[in-house]
Amino acid sequence: MDGVLLLHKPPGMTSHDCVARIRRMLQIKKVGHTGTLDPNVSGVLPICIGKATRIAEFLTGATKTYEGEVTLGIATTTEDSTGEIIAKQKVDRVIPRDEIEAVFHQLTGEVAQTPPMYSAVKVKGKKLYEYARAGIEVERPTRIVTIHELTLLDERDAFAGDIVSFRFRVTCSKGTYIRTLAVMIGERLGYPAHMSDLVRTASGPFSLQDCVTFEQLEQYIESGQLKSILLPIGKALFHLPKYEINDKVAEKVKNGAILPLPAFLQSLEGPVLMMSKQREALALYIKHPAKPHLMKPLKVLR
Repeated sequence: MDGVLLLHKPPGMTSHDCVARIRRMLQIKKVGHTGTLDPNVSGVLPICIGKATRIAEFLTGATKTYEGEVTLGIATTTEDSTGEIIAKQKVDRVIPRDEIEAVFHQLTGEVAQTPPMYSAVKVKGKKLYEYARAGIEVERPTRIVTIHELTLLDERDAFAGDIVSFRFRVTCSKGTYIRTLAVMIGERLGYPAHMSDLVRTASGPFSLQDCVTFEQLEQYIESGQLKSILLPIGKALFHLPKYEINDKVAEKVKNGAILPLPAFLQSLEGPVLMMSKQREALALYIKHPAKPHLMKPLKVLR
């Protein structure tokens, strides 16, 4: 039972809760997720099962797409709707659509973000939320993230009211905090803000339409059809180059042998996925660091 399960994570559960529940449902220990989703966020959460847990690190860097909501006029400790209110300011003007779109344009590309105190980023070996819960403020590392696309989904031409909310879609790099992006949007519009809703609609090429709920997963298990919804390792690693080998070489690969580097992989920078004639993912190989004409195993999967 090896492969990637595309789970539609419900709100109210941590990513770790989802892993624990799937372990119980499948009665296996080798289960892991590919990047945390906040408890109040729903959406696409790829879950690695069996030998697929060995490729989790190669799936966490995939581009993510979210649909969410920014609320202007209120800031919270957690930068989302679960936190305590720390600032309120009446939206005292009509905000035209083109002003919001201009801010979205400014925040597209590489941007610097400081992660929220209520986050899993580690400082001196402890997660920031551990400091936050203890009432300790620490210096947080600023990171550069990439916003590939930021689109206003609300069709209004003007936004007015004491509290103003509008929906958006964002496609971004690994490590982007959408909560923080909502706050940054508010700052540029001149108001405290927080993220009032969020759904992850895609992780890499995998969308919500590809996912199953826990209820659907239960049905697949009961009907003995679980394998039909597990994504094979080869398909999950869609973004890596593939090298199909014959059965003789496949036996060497399974034993972690060092192999000659084929000419067409001379420019290889990252790993290549070694595939059998039967399209089974066998191992990840990389260039040998000391012998450029050879390649060595990074992870043997079979």
